[in-house]
Amino acid sequence: MRHSHFQPGHKPPIHPDFHLKESHVTGPVSFLNPTSAHYEPTQYRAAHEPNGEPRGQIPATPQINRLWRSRDNRKGRHALRVDPAVSPRETGVTAPPLTRSGPAVAKGILRMFSYAPYWDVSYLVATTFTLGSAIWIINAFFVWLPLASPKTEFHGESPIGGGVTAFVGATIFEIGSVFLFLEAVNANQTGCFGWALETVLSKAEDEGWRQDAKKELRPSMSKCEHHHANREHLLRGRLSHVTDGAEHPGHETGGYITSSPDGRSFRWVPSWSELRTHYLRELGFLASFIQLLSATVFWIAGLTGLPGIFDHMSHGLVDGVYWAPQIVGGTGFMLSGLLFTLETQTKWYIPSWHVLGWHVGAWNFIGGIGFTLCGALGPASAHSGVEYQATLATFWGSWAFMIGSTIQWYESLQKHPVEKKCY
Repeated sequence: MRHSHFQPGHKPPIHPDFHLKESHVTGPVSFLNPTSAHYEPTQYRAAHEPNGEPRGQIPATPQINRLWRSRDNRKGRHALRVDPAVSPRETGVTAPPLTRSGPAVAKGILRMFSYAPYWDVSYLVATTFTLGSAIWIINAFFVWLPLASPKTEFHGESPIGGGVTAFVGATIFEIGSVFLFLEAVNANQTGCFGWALETVLSKAEDEGWRQDAKKELRPSMSKCEHHHANREHLLRGRLSHVTDGAEHPGHETGGYITSSPDGRSFRWVPSWSELRTHYLRELGFLASFIQLLSATVFWIAGLTGLPGIFDHMSHGLVDGVYWAPQIVGGTGFMLSGLLFTLETQTKWYIPSWHVLGWHVGAWNFIGGIGFTLCGALGPASAHSGVEYQATLATFWGSWAFMIGSTIQWYESLQKHPVEKKCY
């Protein structure tokens, strides 16, 4: 879906070194903010003007395009799309390697176990949900395994082990949802690029050794204006790297680059005006807010499921304050996952298989189905067959959340993804 006309605040951010290609500004829902855009380097654009013909060594098709996605922007990621058909000899710039290659993926997985940017809210979101999913898998074993294999059951396994782990898992999901909400509220609005063009020396053999100067586009966190790059204060504006005195839309008088257009370095909640004009039109914010509400309702089930509370409630009270919150919360998890998936798509009916965020949303949607099914079957769990299916739904739903959270963990550490342009 193409957005040829924009309401105020609906256009993606502008970067001085890149030209926004309005024909490539897309989103799955026409009345909400666009969720993706392509930017062409201004030097390519200038080289085609005024008659549209290329001059010098600049190719007709740019070698490197900047990609902007609303999800990547929230996660502090800086995506590029590289045209493999264009030779670096034509442009004079060496493109960065693709991040889908086997070595790059292996390096990303290794980074998950060797790097812990605790100051990065997106990393905290991913790892918190991963931990919560692991607790829910343990919970599922406590409540499902005794039904699948009664001989393995031990005293207090289901009421104590299951009740306590459910409360801990629900609490961790609530904490992760708060981080998710804060991430959405503090999304960067300043057009951060996050790459730098560097001149490097290389050796070439031509009648003896000589040194050649080449230009390479490389990741540069020093150029990043997302709050994720600030190691000193969690969710705070970072020190400005602007040294030429140029005005910046997020430049504070105190010398900070911020995510918000009004100069504040961090916000806990948006204003009512910001909600009406911006946030309620953002798919990512809506998904994050629904996730927070759902986790809060779901936490009620975790609390009332604790031993000493659950076994002192009547059947009707159990249905109202234990099973009902699971149904409502699980349904919200489904809706949130669906919106996160939809956010990564250019059209609502075309899946974005190549985008990591799409898989995160899809697996969370499946996990939400499992948790909702458990709550829906719960009131009839006096029947052994129904109880088996209800606890089994928690089991596979927890594994779905674990897969989605693990992918999100990997995604949070891959700040400079590079894709190949497909024809």
